[in-house]
Amino acid sequence: MSDPSITIVTSLALPLASAALAPVLWRRVRQRLELSLAKHPGLGGHLRWARRFARWLPGYSHAEARFYDLDQAPEAVATQRKAALARLGETLTTRSPKTLDFTSQARPLISDMQFISRYRVPFQFREVFSGKVQIGSFLKASEGAQLIDLDGNSFFDVTGSYGVNVFGQAFYRECMDRGANIGRDLGVVLGSYHPCVLDNVQRLCAISGKDEVSFHMSGTEAVMQAVRLARYNTSRRKIVRFAGAYHGWWDDVQPGPGNPMPPASDTLTLRERHPATLRVLERRNDIACVLVNPIQAMHPNRAAPADSTLLDGGRQVAFDREATRQWLLQLREVCTRKGIVLIFDEVFLGFRLAAGGAQAWFGVQADLVTYGKTLAGGLPIGVVCGKARYMKRYRDDLPGDVCFARGTFNAHPYVMGSMNAFLHRLDDDDIKTLYATADATWEGRLDQLNAQLKAANMPVRVVGMATVWSVLFDTPSRYNWLFQFYLREQGIALSWVGSGRMIFTLGFSDADFATFCDRFTEAARQMQAGGWWWTAAGQTNKAIQRQVLREVVRARLGLAQDARA
Repeated sequence: MSDPSITIVTSLALPLASAALAPVLWRRVRQRLELSLAKHPGLGGHLRWARRFARWLPGYSHAEARFYDLDQAPEAVATQRKAALARLGETLTTRSPKTLDFTSQARPLISDMQFISRYRVPFQFREVFSGKVQIGSFLKASEGAQLIDLDGNSFFDVTGSYGVNVFGQAFYRECMDRGANIGRDLGVVLGSYHPCVLDNVQRLCAISGKDEVSFHMSGTEAVMQAVRLARYNTSRRKIVRFAGAYHGWWDDVQPGPGNPMPPASDTLTLRERHPATLRVLERRNDIACVLVNPIQAMHPNRAAPADSTLLDGGRQVAFDREATRQWLLQLREVCTRKGIVLIFDEVFLGFRLAAGGAQAWFGVQADLVTYGKTLAGGLPIGVVCGKARYMKRYRDDLPGDVCFARGTFNAHPYVMGSMNAFLHRLDDDDIKTLYATADATWEGRLDQLNAQLKAANMPVRVVGMATVWSVLFDTPSRYNWLFQFYLREQGIALSWVGSGRMIFTLGFSDADFATFCDRFTEAARQMQAGGWWWTAAGQTNKAIQRQVLREVVRARLGLAQDARA
């Protein structure tokens, strides 16, 4: 028989415990709800679903018999397209036999080249297209704004070398030559510092508006260290990144497809420019830092546009400088109130927008800033600049509690020498003039190219953020991804992502740009002449998307494709 006193205590304790737990449970429910509202509704905001979708998406290829009339083009247009693709492939092959030979020999040996080759075009077209059109991956020289392949063909360089090339190749050759002379006497002595390092850090602190500097070997490493420092100095674990943003390829900041690990529970992927995100930052007390990549101002909450995902004409890219500035100011305010470290990842854009980078261009100061690419005058580098309280790697009262970070080649004398040459060049009058006139120059050039395209009645236009541009298509077509190869034919070199991102140098002359515009417009004419922008009556981007969805479902079910279904 049970003890009555135990029964009484239990009957009193359970309601009391429930009453005590209720606020805790409510806080958790509210926190979860707020987090859900702050996620972007697309796959970019729901990374586990994105990974599931990536693993579910079946590979399939359109047979050549269907390749040319997927949009229900009449037989005459399909024949026109087939002849145009054959001519394009023959032209590119005939012009560059040596370059293509080097490429074909190297591809089986270089995994990066294999990856890039597979993702230049949508996978549905890859099998047929790769058998007809090839482009090379080798270059032997650069001259002015142009690159020269192994066969002597010249191409205007809008690859940007992944963002490195801000001022033109000759500028970086000069920096590297001067840097080699600076570091030659010391040689490869690592661990100690070359005397130029003192000048470098003083200049970097002045440029960034920060107290301290640390050197790393890549932009990815710099971001890793910035996040680690934020976690260490706030004693918090969670980091906030925004949907679609890229911060290097390490696990915590590149969750979702492309990362074999599941999304980390300490990484929150939230929606940019949304009050629900600000609410999460305001109400939580476990967030160490917020990562901002300023290039996302062109495509908030979306990954960088690439031609391999260009299935229709619905590429969504725009730029509103003031809207971005206001958003950054809001982030700055809430991070300051909550003791959250605001990190600007300027590895890609640093020194492209202004000598003071995105901080100066948008008028918002971060707590930590990461730089890379162009800063070392063409050599590999990663740099973190930050406020002293967030850069500290040890605790005075706990000698065993440290935040360790080292790298064998950090502050390599030749890299530091090239960086010193780069930083000194920023003080030269010609570079100051480029920066002072850059906004007006590139806004005018954007208008110039769009006016020329409009006058030629081409269904193409460009949008841009300073010297970073993207091509938009006014025609809902399944073949818009082909435009990159017509640009190549006309002597314009794009990076492997294609027409989604063109990166100019500040050193482009007016004459260079005028010729570029002519070549760009001619590429559009050739694309149109090939019949690729023929459209059926009533064709829309949504109709194309529905067609692609049907194809995917049929492939998943193991059914034959019917392009005219």
